[in-house]
Amino acid sequence: MTDAATATAGNPNEPPASAEGHHRRWLIAVLLGVGVLINYFDRVNLSVSHDALIHDFHIDDVMFGLLASAYSWTYAALQVPVGVLLDRIGVKIVGRISALIWSISSFFAAFAPGVSSFLAARLLLGIGEAPSFPAYSKATGYWFPESERSFATSMFDAAAKFASAIGVPILGILLIHFGWRATFSFTGALSFLFFLAFWWLYRNPSRDRTLSPEELRFIREGNAQPEGSSNRGEGAPLKYLLRNREVIGATIGFAAYNWTFYLLLTWLPAYLTARLHINLLHSVLYTSLPWGVATITDLAIGGWMVDHLVRRGFTPWKVRQSVLVAGMLFGVCIYGAGASHTPAHVLLWMSLSLGGLGAMAPVGWSIPSLIAPRESVGRIGGIMNFATQLAAIGAPIVTGYFAGQHNFGAAFTIAAIILAVGIAAYILLLGRMAKIPEPNEANA
Repeated sequence: MTDAATATAGNPNEPPASAEGHHRRWLIAVLLGVGVLINYFDRVNLSVSHDALIHDFHIDDVMFGLLASAYSWTYAALQVPVGVLLDRIGVKIVGRISALIWSISSFFAAFAPGVSSFLAARLLLGIGEAPSFPAYSKATGYWFPESERSFATSMFDAAAKFASAIGVPILGILLIHFGWRATFSFTGALSFLFFLAFWWLYRNPSRDRTLSPEELRFIREGNAQPEGSSNRGEGAPLKYLLRNREVIGATIGFAAYNWTFYLLLTWLPAYLTARLHINLLHSVLYTSLPWGVATITDLAIGGWMVDHLVRRGFTPWKVRQSVLVAGMLFGVCIYGAGASHTPAHVLLWMSLSLGGLGAMAPVGWSIPSLIAPRESVGRIGGIMNFATQLAAIGAPIVTGYFAGQHNFGAAFTIAAIILAVGIAAYILLLGRMAKIPEPNEANA
């Protein structure tokens, strides 16, 4: 990968040169959003198939919780190595291999003869999708000026919520009419189509021949992450980053977010069926409502509003910190769902919780590209995503244990407490989101 010119010095909040009529960067944002959408079709597929898998594989809720978390075992284990790999060989190659592996895993799951082979398919899915969010965060840092980065990030992060809003009913209808194997075949086909699209469309800005000189200048003058190697040739060392207060705060805060996110991603349809005795068709339709709210708040608040306020001259770190903390506070509303007994009340509390988490998520995912030293976005994204996947492993298992005791309220209470810890980490550790000095500068 060739070095690109570094970003022009100056105030990153001042509008750079105009790129009106040049929209290649937004095509890249849509491509990344489609990738996340299909990612989460793959992930939510399991929660929709809860009853069918329990029946066909003769397993209980505790075993289902293990299956739901299995994807995250390999996903978490690979986060830091994937971050290093992304910083060394780039988004294009890693992204292509990733998309191919996850499409194969979906077909493998569709034809799994038993629970062991199905578990292996979920582990393979975790391997394939492990680079997705660190890679897309790194790509967004390359392709977007700082004044557009929150909205660009929201385009792929909102897709994670939109996947549940539309994926749960679509997959649920497929399941009812054709069975769970058809739903996994469907997501496998979508994944392979994305692999072809990514192969064809994605390049870094400096290598994209369809990118106009005006748009490239706009990106670079807007304080985009520069391409190329750091002064040490390989990015900031992991030990250096792991000792950094901002990295620790961002990691704890986003892991707290992901606990509640994965609790609802893997258990919401089953919760509505078990707690409120709603049939499968209605449970998947009801599930789409809070995820739809999260999609809207993700784009409108975490994306558009944050960038708009920063461009209007508000202090960037105060805007982002306010959205992070307020969103997490709304996330605590999940506690109210545990005490509710009607579909309307449950959906209200769930919508408030997911709406808040949707609003803060794009800001959380833009942090690596805002604070990282050169060629270290992948590493910080990997560190963050390793911790978030530990939460993604824990939440389905813990919730499965309480589901077996018919006590979802306890699972929701634990989630609310973990969110409170995340709020403290954002305030006390992440703070002003200062850019981390290059290692040689810090040691000078």
